[in-house]
Amino acid sequence: MVNATINGKTVQVPENTTILEAAKKNNITIPHLCYLKNVNEIGACRACVVEIEGQDKLVSSCNTVLQEGMKVLTNSPKARQARRINVELILSQHNARCAECVRSGNCELQTVANDMGINTFKYHEDLPAFKWNTKFPLIRNAQKCIKCMRCIQVCDNIQQMKVWDIAKSGSRTTVDVTGGKDITEAKCTVCGQCITHCPVGALTVRDDTQKVRDAFAAKDKIMIASVAPAVRTSWGEQLGLTHEEASAKRLATALREVGFDYVFDTDFSADLTIMEEASEFVAKLKNAKNEKFPMFTSCCPGWVRFIKMEFPDLVSHLSSAKSPQQMFGAIIKTWYAQILGVEPDKIYHVSFMPCTAKKYECDVACMNSSGARDIDVVLTVRELDRLIKSEGINVKALEESEFDAPLGTASGAGHIFGTTGGVMEAALRTAYKLVTGKNPDPNAFKYVRDYGGIKETEFEIAGTKLKIAVAHGLGNIRKVCSDIQSGKAQYDFVECMACPTGCAGGGGQPIHEGEECGESRGKILLDMDSNMTLRFSHENPSIIQCYKEYLGEPGGEKAHHLLHTNQAEWEL
Repeated sequence: MVNATINGKTVQVPENTTILEAAKKNNITIPHLCYLKNVNEIGACRACVVEIEGQDKLVSSCNTVLQEGMKVLTNSPKARQARRINVELILSQHNARCAECVRSGNCELQTVANDMGINTFKYHEDLPAFKWNTKFPLIRNAQKCIKCMRCIQVCDNIQQMKVWDIAKSGSRTTVDVTGGKDITEAKCTVCGQCITHCPVGALTVRDDTQKVRDAFAAKDKIMIASVAPAVRTSWGEQLGLTHEEASAKRLATALREVGFDYVFDTDFSADLTIMEEASEFVAKLKNAKNEKFPMFTSCCPGWVRFIKMEFPDLVSHLSSAKSPQQMFGAIIKTWYAQILGVEPDKIYHVSFMPCTAKKYECDVACMNSSGARDIDVVLTVRELDRLIKSEGINVKALEESEFDAPLGTASGAGHIFGTTGGVMEAALRTAYKLVTGKNPDPNAFKYVRDYGGIKETEFEIAGTKLKIAVAHGLGNIRKVCSDIQSGKAQYDFVECMACPTGCAGGGGQPIHEGEECGESRGKILLDMDSNMTLRFSHENPSIIQCYKEYLGEPGGEKAHHLLHTNQAEWEL
């Protein structure tokens, strides 16, 4: 342990603890902008400088280790003045028109400047000119970038895609796409982790809320909303709701208040995905001598982009099953349009997702198997919250209501799609039933659950041993794919999710400074599953009805046409 003083207060912390972390542990606040623990500790912003007694130069507290006997002053006149000047200089190169920024009210620079009492601009504003392809789902505004380098470090060290790099030099140093490329030419998976770790509004998702408002205004469309599994864990976070208040049923009411005619649960099509994917896997096992293994899950478009760009020789191992979002779109524009007695183009379908890559996925041309555009618009959770706010809805005062039938019924297996390991666990529950004719213990495959990055385990189904792997975060996925490619690892079934912790930690989720909420959100979904009576996708009565009345059987001709895809044809 190290003994020191901070602002005259005696503190004791483990060796190798930085001044910033030591202060935080002792309820002493030091402002900072670029710091991300274990990811970005480079002291770039200089907003966290402090004075150490006996030293002339100020030091950045985020990467200076507290030493035995050290006397630190976080708010000495010298430290305060330097921090203020540093933040004022950052503001001089930052587009500070906060009212037009989606991060207003949730911006770290705004918070730091307000806390310092900076209410006038001391230095001349100097904003760079820039161009960006605004059709791409990920948007970068160079005039808001504060050169903190977080996006570079997250993309390099966690996702290992190296999309971002330092550009130019001296006072013109900034961040840009590696090699000065257009973002469409870069190997960007659109995972959105750079967005959720940006402290300001320099990186955002393409805002499609106006498209939805325009569709409402047209008044000639049947407006349908579908809500992804992980959305129910997070939609109330920026609306001032507790988890208990932010129930899926209250969200259903809120969406009806916004103006949607029908509100469905994408968990229904998560169950549908399991029926197709588990059936595909069992068919492969029965014909193992002529099949390629492992079979990869395919419901994460960020992961699909990754494998197409980085491991194209493994693309043929992907399950051909579409994601729950795209299956839902196909069913809405066919079976449900038939139920309503309308043409598919009369329906306007808005998919609410925790994901930025879903905006890309719905634009993939070969996805539209209904004869119309299967998904009209994808909105992230952050866009959902802004849409609700713009309508002036008091969500706390809303009564709960059920999702609409028949596409609003889901099993616990559908719920856990939103967290790492959930797709694998749900698929194995149904695969077991397809092979043995009886249900397993619903918790029999819980050992695939893991938040460490990579989980390997083995199961036996009717005498057949299966080697399973689950990976989340592209850095971890890269290792798994490399091991498969080299022959170092052999698996039968592999689940991959581009974002750390899966959809619960997706790039479209609410942003909380210094907090990684994916694991806690994922555990909420697991708890929901454990408390449900319906825990198997194949027992969902709406799924049974859908196959009986429309699709036929899993993997059949109609099901394959509507619910499957060829990822080799996906344009990047």
